[in-house]
Amino acid sequence: MRAKKYLAKHELRKRILNELKNEPLRPNQFRDHVRTGRSPDGWTSASDVSHMLFHLQMTGDVMIVGHQGNQNIWGLSENLLPTWVERRNLTEEEFEQEAAQRALRALGTATPREIHVYFPRARYLNLKKNLEHLQGESTIHRVRVTGLDGKDERYVHEKDVRLLESMNSDAWQPRTSILAPFDNLICLSYRTNKIFGFDYLHENFLPQSKRKFGTFVHPILYGDKLIGRADLHMDRKNQKLLVNSVHAERGATGGK
Repeated sequence: MRAKKYLAKHELRKRILNELKNEPLRPNQFRDHVRTGRSPDGWTSASDVSHMLFHLQMTGDVMIVGHQGNQNIWGLSENLLPTWVERRNLTEEEFEQEAAQRALRALGTATPREIHVYFPRARYLNLKKNLEHLQGESTIHRVRVTGLDGKDERYVHEKDVRLLESMNSDAWQPRTSILAPFDNLICLSYRTNKIFGFDYLHENFLPQSKRKFGTFVHPILYGDKLIGRADLHMDRKNQKLLVNSVHAERGATGGK
């Protein structure tokens, strides 16, 4: 049975790659596409084609080259990867060190666990060793965040040290930003809660009766504090951004 499943997936992989040789395609344009519902976690399509495309993206064989409506357009990386992108083979250690640095820069500051579950999710084989290597060559640095557990092993990238230090000078001025529901600052709910004391859930995946703040709720960041959230909706027909509701956090900074 396992051999049959492996063979079926292998054949599906070959068919998808062969079809992409002609032109980029949306998932529903593949011969093997079967309309399905969502996966049990509610995040992805349950179709075999979608799962295989994700796998091929992880291996670097395919990439998203555009969008049509709410569907990705997929193409072969070897044909469509921009010429300015560096191409080189990486050893396992080089891959992990590069991935860890990218995750750390995206998150700003992170623990090994937060790096591990960030993209590429759970792909690391020896993260501890590679973080020690990066720290040894001063590419990353250990930091301690006031108010968090002193045992919290947290890092910051060398390229972000100057930005971090600027927060104690006049060079840094707080501003208000509206974050996308999948912004790196809030992509790990337990991390957002621990650092900012802010409970956030993308309620679009909940039944309407269980939504507390709205459908597409965007956290509001002021300076280094999450002070509230707004339920926004884009009226594309009339080219207007509609504000369904705004909710302030307890103790949020007042303003006009």
